[in-house]
Amino acid sequence: MSAADLFSIRGKVAVVTGGSRGIGLMIARGFAEAGARVYVSARKAEACDAAAAELSKEGDCISIPADVGTADGAAYLASKIAEREKAVHVLVNNAGATWGAPLEEFPDSGWDRVLGVNVKGVFHLTVKLLPLLRRAATKDDPARVINIGSIDGLRVPMFDNFSYSASKAAVHMLTRHLANRLVKENINVNAVAPGLFPSKMTQFVFDGLGEEGATQNIPMGRAGRQDDIAGTCIYLSSRAGSFLSGAVIPVDGGMSTS
Repeated sequence: MSAADLFSIRGKVAVVTGGSRGIGLMIARGFAEAGARVYVSARKAEACDAAAAELSKEGDCISIPADVGTADGAAYLASKIAEREKAVHVLVNNAGATWGAPLEEFPDSGWDRVLGVNVKGVFHLTVKLLPLLRRAATKDDPARVINIGSIDGLRVPMFDNFSYSASKAAVHMLTRHLANRLVKENINVNAVAPGLFPSKMTQFVFDGLGEEGATQNIPMGRAGRQDDIAGTCIYLSSRAGSFLSGAVIPVDGGMSTS
């Protein structure tokens, strides 16, 4: 097998939630450029449609707006994809929410929304898409579920985002649990734990500290780029990553080991 074939995802069907901006858009763009048919989903229809229109200039991309933070939203998204596809090769559970507040002021709403999207949303959509994932799955080329966690779920973060860090630690364990349950069905489940990437969620860090200040604690001396996160997800989705399941891969410039 050639190196090009080893890392190819051409012709695969991929679903990327939270695909209208930030890390989700980076992954969706990388998939589209690599020849996959990409479905992007996001809560805001206008942003989702705009992202799909942008990516359609580079590949095959379809917008299906949905709120995967609710069970009904996950079911809706799965049903709409099932109307168009017989199988799904790759599901990227990227949609996420965060909340920051001082310890003694942290509200219940900051837990409900974050856990609903970041943990329950991952579970519900994975379950709802299982029929399509099973149709794509073979022993030689398993279907893939890639959950986007965070290094904030691997080590204590510097900000008061208590529900976010707890939710991402939960995503990492849910990844292992689902991997254990689905591996015999030829469905691989892995997680990627990004460090600092430019996005709407992290813009306050760059605004407050500047580029140099924001990256001073990253051993590699820079923030993440599209090729860093897209490349990792393409690897996990390709033949090269077919023997990997239950892993949590930090993509953080060395932050989690410093």
